[in-house]
Amino acid sequence: MESDFSRLVEAEIPRLRRYARALTRDVSRADDLVQSCLTRAVAKQHLWQPGTDLRAWLFTILHNQHVNDILRSVREENNVSIDIAPVATVQANAMDVLTLRDLEAALAKLPGEQRQVILLVGLEGLPYEEVASILRVPVGTVRSRLSRGRDQLRALMGMDAKLRAGDKQNQVERAA
Repeated sequence: MESDFSRLVEAEIPRLRRYARALTRDVSRADDLVQSCLTRAVAKQHLWQPGTDLRAWLFTILHNQHVNDILRSVREENNVSIDIAPVATVQANAMDVLTLRDLEAALAKLPGEQRQVILLVGLEGLPYEEVASILRVPVGTVRSRLSRGRDQLRALMGMDAKLRAGDKQNQVERAA
């Protein structure tokens, strides 16, 4: 049982690291956050019920640890400016690199609640119900934050203008 638990947890580490890096936008802080999450998960292993979704349980621990870290930082007035660190590096071509950079910058401008939902749904592919459980909010709140976050991302990325231009082009083509 214990080795199964360890093996299952180990398989989730890449996802935990990816989410932690996107949340903190700092590789070192993200690694510390994942380490805290894993330490807590091992210590609280007896609370996890086999057959339930381990990934959601681990993401909940990670999320709660992140919130605790932020609250502790605010209490200690230990506010540190954060530089945006790349979540992933893509060297396919210059346009892809620039688009990824712009997306990371736009994500950083979103309110934390919207960024968390977008990352959990969009990056990790979690269903709305799991995201709601992880963040301890109703499913409707997840949908609302996701919708507002996507709208804001489109605006920040200049995609609203591109979509409107595409709609006008489609109207012209249909009329012709």
